[in-house]
Amino acid sequence: MRRRDFITLLGGAAAWPLAARAQQAAVPVIGLLNAQTSAANQYQIAAFRQGLADAGLVEGRNLSIVYRSAEGDPARLPALAAELVRIPVMVIAAMGGDASVHAAIAATKTIPIVFTTGSDPVDAGMVASISRPGGNVTGATSLQNYVAGKQLGLIRDMVPKLATIGFLASPLVPMIAVSTRDIEAAAQKVGLKSVVINVSSESDFDSAFAQFSQQRVDALIVSSGAFFNRYLDRMATLTRRYAIPAIFISREYAVAGGLMSYGPGFGESNRQAGLYVARILRGDRPADLPVMQPTRSELVINMKTVMELGLTVPPGLLAIADEVIE
Repeated sequence: MRRRDFITLLGGAAAWPLAARAQQAAVPVIGLLNAQTSAANQYQIAAFRQGLADAGLVEGRNLSIVYRSAEGDPARLPALAAELVRIPVMVIAAMGGDASVHAAIAATKTIPIVFTTGSDPVDAGMVASISRPGGNVTGATSLQNYVAGKQLGLIRDMVPKLATIGFLASPLVPMIAVSTRDIEAAAQKVGLKSVVINVSSESDFDSAFAQFSQQRVDALIVSSGAFFNRYLDRMATLTRRYAIPAIFISREYAVAGGLMSYGPGFGESNRQAGLYVARILRGDRPADLPVMQPTRSELVINMKTVMELGLTVPPGLLAIADEVIE
């Protein structure tokens, strides 16, 4: 072998591990800041990954995700957000409640942030406007706080003799005053009495449902919000124990045994957030990406709970259901 060929071969061999390391370093790293437990947000996280996959990014193949979960304790979020900034990640996806979004915004003004929220992100102080978010923040909103009036109409169809509607609320839910106002106004408009009970901790649920029962509430609307998502199984159980027909915001509640759900579920919002993360990694600026809004809502009915409560689903309601759980 000639000396020049040997040196070339040697140089090429030495370059192999460097090339491999360079390729590995090129894999983008994003952070997922979750206010809830991974178990509570499993469906939303799966939808987020689906959005990434739809854009050609697959965790473990050409993308790395660093997970930081507050496990339902909002006080942990600022430190977790700061940790993602120190790594540093290329984009922060903030989900599981508005607290995670605000923690990310407080932690960095340079790293792009993609959020999911059920609130109006302008009113919540996340972006300057829906069409031109500005700064380093954009995302997707499901506007879950604005469907209470429609939910009331659907539960009236299910419970035709409805006279008193209950609303389970919480001061821990952002924009709860909007939902409460809408429920009370919608109930008054159709001649219904409304009973609003607030809960702030897990220990409040038993007494809240006992009060609904004592006040002869005929049906119940449960507020949206990350606080309630932590206790969806418990609430579904309590509605059946007290035989109170209830409508929830997202499909997960109906799957857990709740009577029905209606709303622009977080699944689609999180999928859209995954798509936005991919666009930002490919060069788009958050300031130029308008906040995505829901294009449709879904109605899910749990037929097992329907039969357990002795109800009959009107044919018209059954016809418009997106999913019927047998």
